[in-house]
Amino acid sequence: MRRTIEKRDKARNGERGSILAISAFGMLSFLLAVGLCVDISHFYLAKTELQNAADASALAAAAALNAAPSGITTAADRAVQMMNNYEFNNTGVTIPRANVQFAVNFDGPYVDEGSAKGNAKNIRFVRVKTADAPIKVFFASIALNASDVPLAAEATAGMSVPPNSFCDWIPLSVIDDNVSTILPGQTYVIRGAPQNSVSPGNYQVLAVSGRGGSDVREGIASGVDECAEAGATYSIDTKPGVNSGPVRAGINTRFGEYDSQLDPERQPPDTNVCEDCTYAEYRDGLKFQAPSRGLQGVPGRRIVIIPIIKISEYDNGRNIVRFDRFGAFFLRKRIGGGNGGDLEAEYIEDRVVVGRGGYNPNGAPGNALMAVPVLYK
Repeated sequence: MRRTIEKRDKARNGERGSILAISAFGMLSFLLAVGLCVDISHFYLAKTELQNAADASALAAAAALNAAPSGITTAADRAVQMMNNYEFNNTGVTIPRANVQFAVNFDGPYVDEGSAKGNAKNIRFVRVKTADAPIKVFFASIALNASDVPLAAEATAGMSVPPNSFCDWIPLSVIDDNVSTILPGQTYVIRGAPQNSVSPGNYQVLAVSGRGGSDVREGIASGVDECAEAGATYSIDTKPGVNSGPVRAGINTRFGEYDSQLDPERQPPDTNVCEDCTYAEYRDGLKFQAPSRGLQGVPGRRIVIIPIIKISEYDNGRNIVRFDRFGAFFLRKRIGGGNGGDLEAEYIEDRVVVGRGGYNPNGAPGNALMAVPVLYK
């Protein structure tokens, strides 16, 4: 019996230390697994940062497309500038202009900036690629046999389908008189002069956020913070009276002129405030004037969305009107003192990307001359 016990003890003595070895190996495997998870999480966050930069860059570029070569140039400018605004891995994200490419169709072929200018009228999509960015590997370097891993991102944005729902429109109106067709490239009255009311008391001003003059001023300066569909699905009160002061103050912010109630930080001027220039001259930079007083301008502030309303909708004084459709208009000049004459704007004949909006398949037909920027991929 004693010999049997001694044999068992000797066998157990030979197993001493095996538990420690297994535990050490298990702990090492656990630490490697945790390290791999840390690296994967780091890769995921880095990829997300890069993708956000690419998405923002592509959207900024798409918003510049205007069916003209100047829009291609501006799109490339905005894509590079927006990418430079992002920081990645404690350094700035930069891309060459060659990484901004353009296409007529979503599936390509995508071409460079120079080639796109020759077909600018049909260009609808922009693709942006980031350069490979090295991401440090902390724990998985042995498994990957590398101290860093290159990551890149790609995004495609472009024009939406013709929208029939719009946001950021201004509370003025263009009248469709059912006699003469409203034609792109022509100028139209968007606020009548004191002697030119569309109906007794009505001068094409709309009461959207409220009936006070300050609501008109803010709505024209900033765009109405409300979305509306064309057709009978949306109606709004008119605001009787010329409203010369609020209309003048709101319009003139877009030219860099302010009264005490409006702020250049909230309602910046356009980057080009040339007066009496056509949309084509403004678009292509053939006439240019920077805003005064060193104000920081924003491109496209003189391009506004305005509802078009049938003349039959207007009655005497305050009444409710329905929007027939929307159009993109260009403000040619600021408003002078006094009540002023008719306020006119040019109906833009090129397809432009402007404002915010969408498409309701059950709503009215969209406007083929308008689009909003959309991130497709």
